[in-house]
Amino acid sequence: MTEDFIQFIWQYQYFDKTKLKTTQDQDLVVLEVGNRNIHAGADYYYTKILLDDMEWVGNVEFHLKSSSWHTHQHSQNPAYNNVILHVVWQDDKPVLRADHTPIPTLELHHRVNAQWLTRYKQLIHNQAVIPCESQFRQVDNLKKIMMLDKALSQRLWQKSNFVLALLDQNQGDWEETTYQLLAKNFGFKVNSEAFLRLAQNLPYKILLKHRHDVKQLEALLLGQAGFLENLDEPDTYTQKLREEYLFLAHKYQLKPNQLQLSEWKFLRLRPANFPTLRLAQFAQLIYENSSLCAMFLEGEIKDLMNRLNFEVSEYWQNHYQLSKISPQKTAHRLGKSAIENILINTASSLLAGYSQAKANQAWMDKAIQTLENLGAENNQILKMWADLGLKVKTAFDSQALVELYQQFCLPKKCLQCVIGMSLVKQV
Repeated sequence: MTEDFIQFIWQYQYFDKTKLKTTQDQDLVVLEVGNRNIHAGADYYYTKILLDDMEWVGNVEFHLKSSSWHTHQHSQNPAYNNVILHVVWQDDKPVLRADHTPIPTLELHHRVNAQWLTRYKQLIHNQAVIPCESQFRQVDNLKKIMMLDKALSQRLWQKSNFVLALLDQNQGDWEETTYQLLAKNFGFKVNSEAFLRLAQNLPYKILLKHRHDVKQLEALLLGQAGFLENLDEPDTYTQKLREEYLFLAHKYQLKPNQLQLSEWKFLRLRPANFPTLRLAQFAQLIYENSSLCAMFLEGEIKDLMNRLNFEVSEYWQNHYQLSKISPQKTAHRLGKSAIENILINTASSLLAGYSQAKANQAWMDKAIQTLENLGAENNQILKMWADLGLKVKTAFDSQALVELYQQFCLPKKCLQCVIGMSLVKQV
């Protein structure tokens, strides 16, 4: 038993309301359940009830046992002074407010369908990584679709919050924000944080001043990343990049914010994913596009796919790392899956953030449409869902299923999941 179950019962009023009374023998009518509080203080706010025909509006607190009110020291916390109802599974001890007046208490254990509690326990005590996997196929497809919509909306909301946090740090500069978001995604999973730190330590405004010279862009990015330091036998091109970087670093006072080589990861990466090649590709993208923000906000999928399918400078067509010639021609272009990954995590996130910032749903609709027009990702999480019979066709599906697994299945928030809820209260 958890408080989540009690809140679930309260939220949907899944309890017997016949002759409903508090433990203080007051007649109780629930007019409005209120809203879940995700911040400090009581669990629900703006709840409206009738107590002996008198209307009360205020907060509701939930506990397994009423004595937890004292354990959590709520009586000493002014934030709980406006609690109008204490909803508990078991009323084991009277509860008083700070002014010593009793708090009306609703006890639920004798008013809830026992089968629901049994099914809930079966889910949360299940050792499977997807708690409902043994019952998943019996769930109505409409409920699965509803949950995917909910999961994707939550994921886009979280991504938009990340974009807005960057925007705040950049004092409302959308170009700088887009550049940093794109940099993070150019690092993919392994080097994403290093790429983001690099972008935050090397302002986009500086790169724009040198946008028409790809060698200078490479020098700035590779130099600020630390890759032009302490080279034993630099080739001619690398030496020129180093000289260019030292001049520009002095001009813009970049050295104090230079990254260390130890911050970059190469282990277990395919050469095509080496951060050195990714930085050269990043430089080429900036070289070919005057506005990254407009590119991702206004571009259609086909156009964006073409823009990301570019050739890097000649040096990187036979190098994965500086001063080390590859024995064969490098896979120097971004692959289709890499391009789609960048669009999933950059275009859709930026559109969602822009929608929230401008309070304009049209941009969120475009973010969703972008995901619907991109192919699904391929990873172990999605394989698990495919094994349960789900067809994962687009990035809309894959992003929703990753969110469902990470934010609902792993923490076992089954009662916040449409699928889990349907299994608990099945007839």
